[in-house]
Amino acid sequence: MAAVAGRFETFARDIKVATAGLDQKAIAAEMAAFAKQELKLAIANGEASESYDRYVNGIKDAPEESVIPPGPIIYVFGYWSLIIRTAIDELRKRVAVRSGRYAGSFLVLANGKPVQEYAGIPSEAEVVIFNAQPYTRKMEVGANKTGKNHFRNASQALNRRFKGTAVSQDTFLNVQSGVAAGVPYVLRGTAGAARRRVRKDRQPGQPITYPALVINMVQ
Repeated sequence: MAAVAGRFETFARDIKVATAGLDQKAIAAEMAAFAKQELKLAIANGEASESYDRYVNGIKDAPEESVIPPGPIIYVFGYWSLIIRTAIDELRKRVAVRSGRYAGSFLVLANGKPVQEYAGIPSEAEVVIFNAQPYTRKMEVGANKTGKNHFRNASQALNRRFKGTAVSQDTFLNVQSGVAAGVPYVLRGTAGAARRRVRKDRQPGQPITYPALVINMVQ
């Protein structure tokens, strides 16, 4: 059997080989060819991620051609790359383009640390996506008249697409210094403005809270 295991849906492809007259080597070749074909189709159809581990007769990274019938050949997929890229795409398509500065300023944290390579993120990690621009909060609440709820709407889209695989929550977070230049942004203003009855994260001299997506895999 050749199997493709993932978190969207766990599904298997059973190879139907007319074994009469075939030796073990020929059956193994049929199984390997079938497994590779199904893997290629699953990735092309969006059913599976391009990031995966391969197990042949229980041996990690063994080539498909080394299979000993009846196998199995199993592909276990990691979905962080697909989920994160999808999340950023959902955010970008909901914000005004103009100079492209804002759309190009989304950052990814895994367990609180900046990451740029997503395939190696552990499945149990917590991923946070936010925008480093100082006006990101204004963007989210609609204070600068460019629309609003970009993170909320993107989060809902993610939960629909990756239901059963990952859970996304939109929220406002305190982001620690050191993850990016200019983060966190400290509000400017006058002391009089600080005395008005406004939220602490909107008072002069205080760091803003950042709209963000917080994503966790379903374990």
